[in-house]
Amino acid sequence: MKSVPVKIVPKQAIQAQSSQSLPHESAFLQVAGAAHYIDDIPEVAGTLHAAFGLALVAHAHIESLDLTAVKAAAGVVAVIDNAALPPNFHYGPVLHDDVLFAQGEVMHYGQALFAVAATSHDAARRAARAFTLQATALAVNITTAEGLASGESVVPSRQLNIGDLNSVVHLPSITGTLAMGGQEHFYLEGQIAYALPTERGVKVYSSTQHPSEVQAAIAEVCGLSFNDVEVETRRMGGAFGGKESQAMPCAMAASLLALKTRKPVKLRLDRDDDFLTTGKRHEFDVTYTAHYEPSTGVIAGHRTQHLVRGGISADFTGPVADRALFHAHNGYHIAHAQFDSQRVKTHTVSNTAYRGFGAPQGAFGMEVMLDDVARACGKDALDVRYANLFADQGAVTHYGQTVKDFVLRDLMQQLETQSRYRERRQAVAAWNASHSIVKRGLALTPAMFGIAFGLTAHNQGTALVSLLKDGTLTVQHGGTEMGQGLHTKVLQTVADVFGVPLASVRIQATDTATLPNMPATAASSSTDLCANAAHIAASTLRQRIEQCPAYDASQSWAVNANAAYTARVSLTEVGYYATPDIGYDFATFKGAPFQYYAYGAAVAEVLIDTLTGETRVQAVDILHDVGRSINPAIDKGQIEGAFVQAMGWLTTEELVWKMDGPQRGRLMTQAPQTYKIPTARDVPEHFSVSLYDNVNTEPNVHGSKAVGEPPFMLAFSVFMAIRDAVGSCGTGKVKLRAPATSEAVLNAINFMIFSK
Repeated sequence: MKSVPVKIVPKQAIQAQSSQSLPHESAFLQVAGAAHYIDDIPEVAGTLHAAFGLALVAHAHIESLDLTAVKAAAGVVAVIDNAALPPNFHYGPVLHDDVLFAQGEVMHYGQALFAVAATSHDAARRAARAFTLQATALAVNITTAEGLASGESVVPSRQLNIGDLNSVVHLPSITGTLAMGGQEHFYLEGQIAYALPTERGVKVYSSTQHPSEVQAAIAEVCGLSFNDVEVETRRMGGAFGGKESQAMPCAMAASLLALKTRKPVKLRLDRDDDFLTTGKRHEFDVTYTAHYEPSTGVIAGHRTQHLVRGGISADFTGPVADRALFHAHNGYHIAHAQFDSQRVKTHTVSNTAYRGFGAPQGAFGMEVMLDDVARACGKDALDVRYANLFADQGAVTHYGQTVKDFVLRDLMQQLETQSRYRERRQAVAAWNASHSIVKRGLALTPAMFGIAFGLTAHNQGTALVSLLKDGTLTVQHGGTEMGQGLHTKVLQTVADVFGVPLASVRIQATDTATLPNMPATAASSSTDLCANAAHIAASTLRQRIEQCPAYDASQSWAVNANAAYTARVSLTEVGYYATPDIGYDFATFKGAPFQYYAYGAAVAEVLIDTLTGETRVQAVDILHDVGRSINPAIDKGQIEGAFVQAMGWLTTEELVWKMDGPQRGRLMTQAPQTYKIPTARDVPEHFSVSLYDNVNTEPNVHGSKAVGEPPFMLAFSVFMAIRDAVGSCGTGKVKLRAPATSEAVLNAINFMIFSK
């Protein structure tokens, strides 16, 4: 369809595209099945398909690896192993300590040993299993306790002291433990890369959140310059952090095979291989001792240990564990604390980035601690939460950052009123007093999430805006679209600047050949970075065109674009944005790592069956702060999705490793049959999401705030409501691990009943 030229009208006379609930830019294509993902790209003639050969042992010394049968298998064109790599090749997002193929030792079950390219996907998969591995089994450390006992870590531990804990040890204390499981990303589109050899190098279509990082990894493993490697990402079918560092192996192997064969190579992981070979959310084991004022429930100080399961290499374990420390007090002021963060090495796949990036694990430990203190004091947990909140003005975090807009108390009070929390609390108590089998639980929990990359250098964004001679616009920016609506918000921003409908602006695929040196799409910062960059570019471009002598405000953009072109005025502009006023000292753990904070709170009501341990979330009410929303519909969708995903992490999604026998260390939950993500049936019948009326006090695009990760922490309310229901079964401690599966809930109930 030919675009209709749009006339310029005064900006105040148009309806702004921002702050409108407009459809996702790919929504109609996705519903129609017309949105292209990498596996939808028409294959070039002669395309080969690749697969990894995976070790079926968790830890062993490699005596020999025989690939004779692999090379002779039907359809096989090429095989690569360590001999195809630069000497002692390592890669990684933070430390270069990861290997593409096992070197000397197999370090986890499912580790890649080699890669094979064949004429079909099925042929490659079959050939990849034809190898013979001779190996001597070694000790396998799976749990954090086993890893800690071995004395090995993937990155150094960190100890953090705040205030003077000795000054409050005279107060009553309570000790507790919390085991938090990991989480599989379970994106709809698995890991995939399609590599095409070019005249001087390779072009790779990669399902990745970080094209520049993939570009660098390909260049290094293939012995190329960065400008010989192009990485393009149009969209992903989900990612959640799992396609940041974890996209590199597929892209590297596909590129090596493409250059070796001079043919296009596609490497697509099947779901079972994806489960075995890619990192998960970091598991945490938390142990704490809290000293508190019994009359108020105020926590005066605490000593907390985080045991973090890193896996076989560093990956993002250090930054994840650090962000857990940044968020370890959530929205509360605790004057005295000692933290011991141990980043443990285990013979499991290297854990990696996941939505929240450690913040949920850190804050979750704090919420359980508060819950235990409230129970010890005989108080409603909500009142203890209020008593421990930061002051509304002048709050300073334990890492020394001043909180400029602490609105959490007001937000929680609004939600308390809207949800009829006190009335429902009485109803829950009355129900539990008269029912012995089915118990109810209720909880209101807050979230405070810092926005910015922990590494200051990553807080920058670039965008390219062009006005075409028919009056339409194109935008390309450094962020990637994984379904979260980033492209849509950038389009709205540019459309707003030019005063045109959204249909007049098109997003181009993210491509390192056009906009290099981009940070990952992560840390909930990409709208802040990319939309601000696009706003700068679009504003500069419009101003330039308006200053052209031939400009006529009464004419269409097509007329004015042609006039500017004739006058030799550039119709293209690059915008650059760097997040201001951030930075901290890694050594001292002090400074301002975040530009601002996003806040939220949720109320959850649950039922539990005390005979089976089964749980049901009945009702959820959410009030969340996104500043002045660029797109309320997308923001509400992000809140709903984050909440349900986190609900899965805390209730049903359990990673189980084989703990004995010859396959000790094998992931047993590696398919939908055994790994249970939430479904539509798990969404509560009453699920209310409201946006808190607020404007970002920092100079962010349209006064908005980030939304991708902060609402993940709102699902703490579900776990705390389950704890509340379990607590009604007795008067002792509630010992409930996460995820709160039926087995875990039943064990917690039995502990309360039989441990007296």
